[in-house]
Amino acid sequence: MIRKLIITIDGPSGAGKSTVSQLLAERLKYKYIDTGALYRIVALKVKQMNIDPESEEELHSLCSRLDISFDQKDGELRIFLEGKDVTEEIRTPEMSLLASKISAKKVVRDALFDMQRKLGNEGGVVMEGRDMGTVVFPEAEIKFFLDASLEVRGKRRFKQYLEKGKVFNLNQITCEIEKRDLDDSKRALSPLKPTNGATVIDSTKMSVEEVVGEMLKVIQQHLPSSSK
Repeated sequence: MIRKLIITIDGPSGAGKSTVSQLLAERLKYKYIDTGALYRIVALKVKQMNIDPESEEELHSLCSRLDISFDQKDGELRIFLEGKDVTEEIRTPEMSLLASKISAKKVVRDALFDMQRKLGNEGGVVMEGRDMGTVVFPEAEIKFFLDASLEVRGKRRFKQYLEKGKVFNLNQITCEIEKRDLDDSKRALSPLKPTNGATVIDSTKMSVEEVVGEMLKVIQQHLPSSSK
């Protein structure tokens, strides 16, 4: 039996990683794992339990008892915390910024590292995040880094919120994305950057279908001839 590939897609907030990753996984009949959601869930629990995000002891205790599960429903990934669907609850600007802050903590990264390795170790997965190709799966057969201009990423995120009935200020969203870019790229642990060997795709002027098409061309080169 031919082992299926591990595909990583890293990139900044608003680059289109989630949409592209889900569609790519569907085309390949692979599992899709949104690893950024894990950090958002930790952020949500920190807020719910009023935990000090600077306390490594409290963060370690929290991460050691996380109950997280994923489910694919009608082509959409739903994320559950302790059996409750929190997919929408973790997709807010507040959770995004808090997740970025928490993700800089070694105790959190160590705890979620093991979880992410277990989710993707068998292959046949599209792993989306910010350090999938650099840290979690440096041995992945295919690595992508998806990017876009700050202006376009802000507009995309603004549109996503509107479609879900959430109204936020476009300038505020764009500024928050810019701040997260800075935080993620400057942190000492697993900074956001393209890894060696990654295919960098700028989606600023590309549709989702065009991005997926480019990725499939790269993937085809790595598939056994019998699978092409």
